[in-house]
Amino acid sequence: MTEEPNEHKRRTRYQGTHPRAFHEKYKELNPEQYAEDVQKVIARGSTPAGSHRSIMVAEILQVLKPQPGDIAVDATLGYGGHAREIVPAILPDGRLYGLDIDPVELPRAEARLRAEGFPPEALVVRQMNFAGLPRLLSDEGLSGVDLLLADLGASSMQIDNPDRGFTFKRTGPLDLRMNPEKGEPASALLATISEEKLQALLVDNADEPYAELIAGVIHARRDEMTTTTALAEAVREAMRALHSSERKEAGDDPIRRTFQALRIAVNQELSVLDTLLRVLPFCLNPGGRVAILTFHSGEDRRVKQAFLNGYRDGIYAEIAQSVLRPGMEERHENPRSSSAKLRWAVRAAE
Repeated sequence: MTEEPNEHKRRTRYQGTHPRAFHEKYKELNPEQYAEDVQKVIARGSTPAGSHRSIMVAEILQVLKPQPGDIAVDATLGYGGHAREIVPAILPDGRLYGLDIDPVELPRAEARLRAEGFPPEALVVRQMNFAGLPRLLSDEGLSGVDLLLADLGASSMQIDNPDRGFTFKRTGPLDLRMNPEKGEPASALLATISEEKLQALLVDNADEPYAELIAGVIHARRDEMTTTTALAEAVREAMRALHSSERKEAGDDPIRRTFQALRIAVNQELSVLDTLLRVLPFCLNPGGRVAILTFHSGEDRRVKQAFLNGYRDGIYAEIAQSVLRPGMEERHENPRSSSAKLRWAVRAAE
């Protein structure tokens, strides 16, 4: 019996000289096969489509100080870039728990990390919210962990994929859920929220200076808010009430902030962060270290205050005296890092 030859699968064709649609970016979506092309994208100061460039890796390793045998938690596994650097530092006998609520990206991140050849027992991956950290420790029979990292906000993979509804640059459903299997999309929120509550949401979640204008137009068009481009156009319509010079200076920032505010609301990100900060001291071993990377003033204020309160109460022996920011070179090479703020704390010995 002769074997049938493998059928050659042709790559999907696209119009023009370069792929434009997300699903056509075959080189960037398969970076291991096209390393040279991906490096060209990075050299331009861009993040390759469908991938993520981990932020402040060196600074995070410096403050967490991973050691052989440590039990670590990457509370927002994302692309796995931070975990890829932490795991080798805690070997042998160490273990990293990688948590994420995204059922789309989590299997891909785990496959990426498994391909690094780490011992199977050194990496445990769980689809769960980091607010459930006490339950994880109970399930694993742990009294605490030695280090924890939480990289808040959306990942580049979520932003780049138009099917997820995180970006206004491509048409897609107005979803914004990190776990599309739970809760309601942003379109459902906008269909029912009052104009007053929407305005408050824009202020609280994004410090939006034009919240009143934007909320008014979105609410008037609420039945049309089913796609990312419809929301973006509503914000642009609101901005037309401004003087041309002010509108030009604002650029697309009001759109970005509106998407951010809705994403935070849909995923209940601030309440989840509050829960993590409340249970965190009881989940760290004596001398355990935590680093939290934030991208919005509302997040940073919460982290700063929780660490400060813990330090005053003797729960934390050390905390960051000032916020750490990405260096100039990193901000140039990865513009998405520009708003990042890193704070850290060390659990008291007793």
